[in-house]
Amino acid sequence: MSKKLFKKLVHKYIPNIKELKDKELKLLGKFIHDPNLWHFNRHSVSTAFSTGLFAALIPVPFQMMLAAILSIIFRGNIPIAAALAWVSNPITTPPLLYLEYKIGTYVLGITPQEFRFEASVDWVMQQSYSLAAPILVGCFIAAFAFAILGNLIVRVIWRLSVISAWKKRMRRLKARKILFKRKKKRKKIKR
Repeated sequence: MSKKLFKKLVHKYIPNIKELKDKELKLLGKFIHDPNLWHFNRHSVSTAFSTGLFAALIPVPFQMMLAAILSIIFRGNIPIAAALAWVSNPITTPPLLYLEYKIGTYVLGITPQEFRFEASVDWVMQQSYSLAAPILVGCFIAAFAFAILGNLIVRVIWRLSVISAWKKRMRRLKARKILFKRKKKRKKIKR
């Protein structure tokens, strides 16, 4: 995907600052209007990936708000962080919670329990006590791991993109220089 196409796609779906002023993020007040939190650069995008993925993997309500607050604190891109908070949605939450439970049981040295899901409040309350510690430990470990991994991946991809663009530019300049030399030689021959 070309850089221009990516920018058009991102700007198409990123909400307008005026729209956000009137919505959920109005609680953030003047902080949200800092233009540096809306720019696309290596630091802001990689930080947004970290904060957005971290917020997505912590099982709390208002994950978008958490992602935006973390982006303000760590100077990341707010729209990207808020969008990444949607990594955990009703479809992805059960597998994520299972992964976090497995990580938590491994770290705590607890043998994973066999259980069958029941759609009742009693079952949820009964199981929440035995599952809470492994899930919380797993959530924070997974959140930190994915935040760091996301940051590193974005930085590597960004760096490779810059190197690629630099090489293309150098090839164009070299081709232009060769073409210029040829034209100069032709002018000398004609004289």
